[in-house]
Amino acid sequence: MGIKAALSKPYANLVSARVNKWKNNAVALQDKWMHKLLSQAKQTAYGRDHHFSKIHSYEDFIKQVPIVDYEDLRPYIDRVVEGEKDVLWPGKPLYFAKTSGTTSGVKYIPISKESMPEHINAARNALLLYIAETGNADFVDGKMIFLQGSPEMEEKNGIKVGRLSGISAHHVPAYLQKNRMPSYETNCMDDWEQKVNAIVDETINENMSLISGIPPWVQMYFDRLAAKTGKKIKDIFPNFNLFIHGGVNFEPYRAKLEAVIGRKVDSIETYPASEGFIAFQDSQKEKGLLLNVDAGIFFEFIPTEEYFNENPTRLSLKDVELDKNYAIILNTNAGLWGYSIGDTVKFVSKEPYRIVVSGRIKHYISAFGEHVIGEEVEYALMKAAEEEGVDVVEFTVAPQVNDPDGGLPFHEWFVEFGEHQPENPDLFMEKVDKLLQEKNVYYFDLIDGKILQPLKIRMLKKGAFIDYMRSQGKLGGQNKVPRLSNDRKIADELVSLTILYKIN
Repeated sequence: MGIKAALSKPYANLVSARVNKWKNNAVALQDKWMHKLLSQAKQTAYGRDHHFSKIHSYEDFIKQVPIVDYEDLRPYIDRVVEGEKDVLWPGKPLYFAKTSGTTSGVKYIPISKESMPEHINAARNALLLYIAETGNADFVDGKMIFLQGSPEMEEKNGIKVGRLSGISAHHVPAYLQKNRMPSYETNCMDDWEQKVNAIVDETINENMSLISGIPPWVQMYFDRLAAKTGKKIKDIFPNFNLFIHGGVNFEPYRAKLEAVIGRKVDSIETYPASEGFIAFQDSQKEKGLLLNVDAGIFFEFIPTEEYFNENPTRLSLKDVELDKNYAIILNTNAGLWGYSIGDTVKFVSKEPYRIVVSGRIKHYISAFGEHVIGEEVEYALMKAAEEEGVDVVEFTVAPQVNDPDGGLPFHEWFVEFGEHQPENPDLFMEKVDKLLQEKNVYYFDLIDGKILQPLKIRMLKKGAFIDYMRSQGKLGGQNKVPRLSNDRKIADELVSLTILYKIN
């Protein structure tokens, strides 16, 4: 064991003790953060407009602070972008995290000097809690790769602007800098395919022990390594034993990643967003991600079935229930207030508060009143795939209102399979449909009432989704394919690009 690994163990135990203290005091800490955030921001333009100085309880908070999305908050954010101080949070932001939205175009999410450390601390805590629980610290002495966006930044009225992953790259602790790959020059490449090839060349002969990134792009990196060497990842990197992932549900990718690796490796799931580091996996034994309740965020939750109501129920942490889907709302020490990031979560534990990400509030199918969510389609497909020994690389689902064959409407699934494809495609399709009916009673009623016909699956050629993302200029980085759509924009692109044949 190297000196870094040896020193990391007592530090991990210290951090574990700190986290255990706050995770068991979550409700009180959340109340503290609500009052602290309000106090710090009461003299800002937003704080004055919404009477922060008169808020003394959560009930007051609900009355004064509306639920918003980026477009709602944009008049304030535009003022911040123009260089005005004390608008949403005291002073000016340290950075803008640049993201792309479907309706808002480019979005500028403020990151303050108070919020930036919380992003770094949460990522660090996830690693240290893993060490404290498992005793495995050997990865600290090896090389680590973070598949991320470019660390290059521009400036807007004196404030640095970049992708969150690129901003975070500037805050990697000094003691990890020598372990970190790829090189700065390679990380700055814009073309994702060139970048992956360069990363392969830089890392192929290194002692890689930790690999981090969004699963589909890590898969591409692994596939390129395997193609170049003819070996499994375990034979290229014998000391690779920890995979850190986030951004999408890992389960649809797990089987294919483990196949190309050649063995199972430990993994840590994180839930970072430009708006704040929301949760992270704190245990290899327990389900779910630990809600980051002592990190400059006051959380609220709206039952998903009420989200689009004029006055939806708003809950603080103490009133949430297990196994219920909620839209997650953030109030942060970067100046976001009542801010909906569009994600849905479900609590799997309240002692401590752990969540799973169940989908996107706008990524669902309800073209016919069925309100099918991401969690349900992922369950149906992956359960059927497991039972049939099938590999799923990627998929997306869209409604087909006008059946080309003149039949009832249906859900059309676009699936890219791996090496193991369905032996009996019709049976596989039937199994997926039955599993989805079991998960969603509204979908069952529509099928049973002959309003919809059972789903249909289109099987896509290898690399179909990479081709699609390339055609959209969204290959790599933090980009991902939406699993569900209420329109056929993605579906029609896939039809024109990649269809091989349809399961009938």
